[in-house]
Amino acid sequence: MIRIAIPNKGRLYEPTISIFKDAGLPISGGAESRKLFAKTTDPDIHILFARAADIPEYVQDGAADVGITGIDLITERGAKVEALLDLNFGKASLVLAVPQDSDFQKAQDLEGRKIATEFPEITNQYFKRLGVNVEIIKVSGACEMTPHVGIADAIVDISSSGTTLMINRLKAIDTVFSSTVYLIANKESLKTKDKILDIKTALESVLNAKQRRYLMMNVPESSLKAVKDVLPGMSGPTVMKVESSKLPGESILAVHAVVDADLIFTIVNKLKKVGARDVLVVPIERIMP
Repeated sequence: MIRIAIPNKGRLYEPTISIFKDAGLPISGGAESRKLFAKTTDPDIHILFARAADIPEYVQDGAADVGITGIDLITERGAKVEALLDLNFGKASLVLAVPQDSDFQKAQDLEGRKIATEFPEITNQYFKRLGVNVEIIKVSGACEMTPHVGIADAIVDISSSGTTLMINRLKAIDTVFSSTVYLIANKESLKTKDKILDIKTALESVLNAKQRRYLMMNVPESSLKAVKDVLPGMSGPTVMKVESSKLPGESILAVHAVVDADLIFTIVNKLKKVGARDVLVVPIERIMP
């Protein structure tokens, strides 16, 4: 059996549930049912709900074979795990922030000052790299309040949009660490449980699909070369002859291709100009390598 540790709440919970569903491994029940464990459609793959901050240690110690959590938490814990895949969601930054009315403009201005954070290891590495001596105060919550009650002169904290900093009259003066969510594995489990790589492949196929679109169109045979020149498909377009055409005497071909989602607007307009018609743009669920 393979046990996967996933966040039981917070901003990482819903995206994690969603990517497993898209990968063909929907999770029955959920953390909202207050259960510690849940099943998937594969009888050999079970889910363990845990605090995102605890998942690196769960995976390192073998309580879970696989985990999903932020790279910031993995780095902070110094967990000895195998990072398998950047899942490209849960993007956030650890920022160095100071009161809006302070004179601090850069990290060097905080020499000898107190810094409050839930990430003392990352914060220590950051200031050490800059050669700035500070006193780091570890807190477990309400980090934004510490400069206003005299506990600290600045904070290092997670910021996704900057709204929380603004509400608490703080301003970011530097980015300490950038984070996304990773799929990680226990090093020993990775050696003995082949299905872990199957899980990685399934999740990777979803990520690949999100960045692509499937194009289908009808093209006069005389325009085929021009259409091919426009299409930057993964391995060239698929071309099929259309048996019947509404326009007598004209040979029509069906052309299918997979293209980058970011290029759809430009490509479709170019295709229409060189003769493509009846263009369909279809989302893709998974692309298996």
